[in-house]
Amino acid sequence: MKVLVTGAGGFVGQWLVPRLLTAGHEVVGALYPVATPPASISETDRRRVRWLPLDLRDQAAVNSAISTAPDAVIHLAALASGADARRDPGLAWEVNAAGTARLAEAMGIARARSQTNPLLLVVSTGEVYGAEAGGRPRTESDAPAPCSPYAASKLGAECAALEVHRRTGLRVIIARAFPHTGPGQSQRYVVPAFAQRIRAARRLKAPVVKTGNLEPVRDFLDVRDVVEAYFALLTHGKSGEIYNVAGGLGISLAEIFNKLAELEGIRAMPEVDAELTRPSDIPHLIGDATRLRKATGWQPRIALEQTLKDLVNAQTD
Repeated sequence: MKVLVTGAGGFVGQWLVPRLLTAGHEVVGALYPVATPPASISETDRRRVRWLPLDLRDQAAVNSAISTAPDAVIHLAALASGADARRDPGLAWEVNAAGTARLAEAMGIARARSQTNPLLLVVSTGEVYGAEAGGRPRTESDAPAPCSPYAASKLGAECAALEVHRRTGLRVIIARAFPHTGPGQSQRYVVPAFAQRIRAARRLKAPVVKTGNLEPVRDFLDVRDVVEAYFALLTHGKSGEIYNVAGGLGISLAEIFNKLAELEGIRAMPEVDAELTRPSDIPHLIGDATRLRKATGWQPRIALEQTLKDLVNAQTD
């Protein structure tokens, strides 16, 4: 199978591309024009990938990517930072929602012209459910109620892709991924940011570590388990369906912080810094992945403790 991976240079892409190659698939890796193939991918694997530039705001670039005639597209590319989306909500909508609309439309047109039947796997987020859950795991039947520009723009991406599915027959699957972390994630995100600050505190013998709000509860998965879910959906997912990618277990950010401090061997005192808190933070975000498990047999394999250990070991000073 020829698989086009958009956002192939990002956190998930660096794990997904080798997984696809290992399975024998031909991979086309689409990168933001100023990006380069991830150094974490072996040189041998990098040579096996056809790399091309892709800016989702550029229709010609989107058409060029689809002209490679992929059997499937795993659509990771997005403005993925909630902070960046809050700074420029219009950009988040242009990249995430309008960009996905361009991609899906190009695939729908190519499908009609070539009489092929490609699959578009749109990677969305569990944040589309918003905050009104009362502490229970979210299911795909829950009504979306996004409460951030990032989540709203990702719901827009879902709507755009599913509209093309209904109008043209393009096969579309939506994967709502709940929070995930692991080796290689940018320190702009909460878990690696905690790890980096705790490591700095140990080095400087500082008793206090600045944090944001530690009360939110999250359903953290290992990025490698998330990649396995996307891989399984390529062959076992049902077109037109939405699947939560989640572990079903919640842990507070305070507990994550304490586990990381233990791994670093220090007693760190968190201190909430208003500049690090997020407005409209979802207090409780846990997903129910029953539909995914029934469809594919997928389930998470990597324990959170191992994920955190691997993340810490992968970080450098």
